[in-house]
Amino acid sequence: MNYEIKGNVMQVVEVEVPGGATMVTETGGMCWMDDGFAMDTNMPGGLFGGLARAISGESLFLTRYTAPPRGGRIAFAASSPGRILPVELRMGEELICQKQSFLAAQDSVKLGIHFRKRLTTGLFGGEGFILQKLTGPGLVFVEIDGEVEEKELGPGEVLKVDTGYVAMFQPSIKFDVEMVKGFKNLFFGGEYFLARLTGPGRVWLQTMPLVTLAASIIPYLPKGKD
Repeated sequence: MNYEIKGNVMQVVEVEVPGGATMVTETGGMCWMDDGFAMDTNMPGGLFGGLARAISGESLFLTRYTAPPRGGRIAFAASSPGRILPVELRMGEELICQKQSFLAAQDSVKLGIHFRKRLTTGLFGGEGFILQKLTGPGLVFVEIDGEVEEKELGPGEVLKVDTGYVAMFQPSIKFDVEMVKGFKNLFFGGEYFLARLTGPGRVWLQTMPLVTLAASIIPYLPKGKD
C-alpha cells in the first residue's frame, strides 16, 4: 500500500488504498478522501472492546473506510505537533505504544491494550497501567510527539529515559521504573523517576511529550479576571 507523509510539524499521511481495501481509524481521524469511499463506524469487539480502547486513550468506536473498485486516496492528520511513523507489522508481530498514539491502519491490524503488571511501573511510568498494543499483520501509522529517535538495544543493554519520553517499544523490551538516587538529585535535579529499558529490542523515543508542551504553554495563557 503506497502512502505519502506530508508536512514537518503538523504532519498528514495520504494513503493510496487499492480497490476494495480498508483503512481503520478512530472516529474523527480522517481529514479528507476521494469520492466513493464507503464509511462504516462501529464498535469492534463489542462493548468490552470499545471500553478497552477508551481506557487506552482511543475512542469507543472505530471507523472503517473501504475504497471504491477503482481505488482512492484518503488522508489522516496528526492531532498534535510531531511525527507520523509508519510501521509494517508481520503476522503476530506486536508493538507497545503510549496512549492516543494510534492514528490509522489497515483493517488487518488489531488494536488492543497492554497492562503493566508492576505497581511502581504503572504508577510512575508516565502513561499509567494501560498502554496500547498493536498486532500485525499490516501497515499502521503511529503519532509520535515532537521528533522521533529510534534505539536498538542488545541483550541486557540498558537505557534510562525520562518516563514521558518513551513513545513505543517492542514487547521483548523489559520496562521498569526506578527512583533517582541522591537527595540533591531527587529534590533539585528536576527528575524523580526514570524508565529503565532493558534489551533486546527496539525503542522509539519522543522529544516533546504532549504534557511537556502543554506545561510550557500554560504560563502564557490569559488568566481570568478576579
